[in-house]
Amino acid sequence: MSAKRAVSVADPVLVEIVEGTLASVEKEVETAIARTARSPMIRDAHDFRAGIHDVRLRKLTGRSYSALVQPVVRDFPTEEMKPGDVFFHNDVYLSEGGIGHLPDLCVTVPVFHRGAVVAFVQAFGHHDDIGGSVPGSMPSHARSVFEEGLMVPPIKLWDEGVPNRAALTIMTRNSRMPDSLAGDLDAECSACLMGARRLGELFDRYGREAVEDCFDAIISKTTETFRRELLAKIPEGTHVWEDYAEHDGVDEPRLHTQRMTLTVDHAATSPLIIDFTGTSPQAKGPINHAGDYADGVFLKKWLAPILRNLADTPERMAELDVNEGVVPLIEMRFPEKGTLLTPIFPAPTNARTFVILRLLGVLAGVLAKATGGRMPADQETIRYTGVYGEGLDGMPYLMREVLGGGSGGRWYADGEDTIHVVPDSRNIPVEFAESRWPFRVERLGLARDSGGPGLYRGGLGYDKHLRMLRDASFMSIADRSILSCWGVNGGRAGRPFVVEIEGRVMEGLVDDSPVRAGEIIRVRTTGGGGWGSPLDRAPALVAADVRDGKVSAEGAREHYGVILHGPADDLSIDEEGTARLRDELRARVPADAPFFDRGSGFPSLSGGLPYAEVDHR
Repeated sequence: MSAKRAVSVADPVLVEIVEGTLASVEKEVETAIARTARSPMIRDAHDFRAGIHDVRLRKLTGRSYSALVQPVVRDFPTEEMKPGDVFFHNDVYLSEGGIGHLPDLCVTVPVFHRGAVVAFVQAFGHHDDIGGSVPGSMPSHARSVFEEGLMVPPIKLWDEGVPNRAALTIMTRNSRMPDSLAGDLDAECSACLMGARRLGELFDRYGREAVEDCFDAIISKTTETFRRELLAKIPEGTHVWEDYAEHDGVDEPRLHTQRMTLTVDHAATSPLIIDFTGTSPQAKGPINHAGDYADGVFLKKWLAPILRNLADTPERMAELDVNEGVVPLIEMRFPEKGTLLTPIFPAPTNARTFVILRLLGVLAGVLAKATGGRMPADQETIRYTGVYGEGLDGMPYLMREVLGGGSGGRWYADGEDTIHVVPDSRNIPVEFAESRWPFRVERLGLARDSGGPGLYRGGLGYDKHLRMLRDASFMSIADRSILSCWGVNGGRAGRPFVVEIEGRVMEGLVDDSPVRAGEIIRVRTTGGGGWGSPLDRAPALVAADVRDGKVSAEGAREHYGVILHGPADDLSIDEEGTARLRDELRARVPADAPFFDRGSGFPSLSGGLPYAEVDHR
């Protein structure tokens, strides 16, 4: 890796050109993968990302998160790399924190200029199957990483343009979906090689020094923008918040704590100190996340998008990218080895979404406390559900879907319905699903009343019904099936995740629950928490929600204090009755009501404290 060089002032016009080229190359890589991959998870659900990094391993693009280049250069010095090389890894514990579970496969391609490595193009995504004890490589009851699939430390998958057939054969042999895996890897390698050529042309056109000056300028701009526009809005001091994963697949359901202490010092080089002391010990089951490597650099970039909610307007928020420029603003302090965030090999990790998604909410919660509520309410917008068995053609199949949920209400607007935390990801199209797998999608719509009531309502989750045409097995990797997404500043909690098969309620973590031909699987994903008191929401907006099927008439009365008359397409508001009911409901709200509403969930914690009252105000 090249030594750190003196920084010169970049041409501002060239900075714009380089920044636009980086975004264009990243998008071109992702488009190529989406058009040539074979698995539904990559091609249709779009559960993958591309990223561009410079030779100093800094992430240059900011449209979304990506994995890290650190493990590749750790094992393969840049001076030994050659054009046409492609590197591969998925080993959680040897990824420097950039890979969360084994189905996330990462491809890295060096970019060359005049024989030297000058940058990297990378793609990583969630693949159908990489082996392990259950189809999909996400055993919900795993006790070690050895049950979760094939672990591959950084290797050279292509050597100067020649694929390593032995390595590819080993990987596909370990997969239940070998053709899909081979096709996806071929698509990702080819797309990244194409991206590397495109980026190399940028260096050829303007020269290495000028382009690297632009890289410095792009990253510095992010650092200064976040410091000036966002961090300045957080008062100095120390704030604490915690939230919980509810089960780990092995032990009985209990609270697995993720605690965050945020210290803000605007005069410090790193104004934000995030301390995870107080986080629970590592779980026996697969909800651990190895986040303490490389000084937590992956987690810094993963969490930083939450800070964008402090922007002056939603439009400004959408303009702010998250690249390596956020890293110097945050210092992370991890507890000793052996916690949910510092697990010891070979602790299982396949359901680590329970931790890294919860941390987004924990940061939002602690910032809500620090800023008087200028943060969205909680959300849980990713979980894996699916079925597997024998198809109508007698061949084995695996259908797994990453369904979104509702986002939290915000200080200026309702939450969004059925969104996904991974940008551009989506549900699997009904037409594709029914033509490929032995079931019918009998309903795909919004889950009424799932969004947390509030002045600004939480977004709604999905309500999806699958009627099986053959016997199969159901699987699920989902949190928030007991707990709810909390509301903020008087907003109420949303509805939790639930799956029912002919009235049988499933747990959130399921590997192989039998489902018979003709039975219906009903999946209802989480609703986001509400923001502000629902008794302050305009009755006309509540009536509109009822007309749109987002809130029931009963929910309007019970949670918003709005009394409606008439059919759904011709509703009228009982203004006098609504005013009386709202006065009665307001009188029941205690003067010291919690700032956060956690909903129901566990009946009690140790010491008899109801879960809903855990507040840490």
